[in-house]
Amino acid sequence: MIDDIDRALIVATQSGLPLVPRPYHALAEQLGLSADEVMRRLKTMLETGIIRRIGAVPNHYAIGWTANGMTVWDVADEQVDQLGERIGALDFVTHCYRRPRALPAWPYNLFAMVHGASRDECSAKATEIRSLLGDACRGQDILYSTRILKKTGLRIGS
Repeated sequence: MIDDIDRALIVATQSGLPLVPRPYHALAEQLGLSADEVMRRLKTMLETGIIRRIGAVPNHYAIGWTANGMTVWDVADEQVDQLGERIGALDFVTHCYRRPRALPAWPYNLFAMVHGASRDECSAKATEIRSLLGDACRGQDILYSTRILKKTGLRIGS
């Protein structure tokens, strides 16, 4: 469970950290805490799974990645977790997860998002994933984004 201070910290950071040289100090000042307390609480929430990560989320369109391909893979269910960990560790994969199949039309159970300056670049990254999967891959496809939707994570109210 979280207390009122943790909740205030989550609300203060859910849209991102302040873009200043010392963001934890800025949060501490905003919340009336010490920077050490802010960092300790965030670390505890990470360790307990209350929050999953703290990291930069670049606008991939702004950095020139205008091709966005969700690669989808059909692999054996008993191997999907192990293979997903290997795919998710690739530096060019931004999201990797398991999803249920919807047979017979949708045989894919492993998803990995790749970005590039072109569809050819995304396709080359998919080829790398295919090579890593080897004989475990029974089928694949790439689904390309056609428009930008609002992207936000879970939000809690103050």
